[in-house]
Amino acid sequence: MIDMIYNLRVGDIHAEEFSDEFNRLCIPFEDSLSEEQIEVFHKILDCVSDAAAAEMRAAYNVGFKDGVALMSEVQE
Repeated sequence: MIDMIYNLRVGDIHAEEFSDEFNRLCIPFEDSLSEEQIEVFHKILDCVSDAAAAEMRAAYNVGFKDGVALMSEVQE
């Protein structure tokens, strides 16, 4: 149920844009790569993004449970 709530709320989460440092490092690096290397680089970035999303889901789940535990404790 917590995952369902998270998945419904994902659209309400506003992601940050890439940082200036990311753009400063990534753009020149990507420009130096061949087409095949760019493809691999993009796949790597996708993997990093997927891992970050999984971590956010897990943190949301734990935070939700912690919040419920706190509310339960306050009610005692």
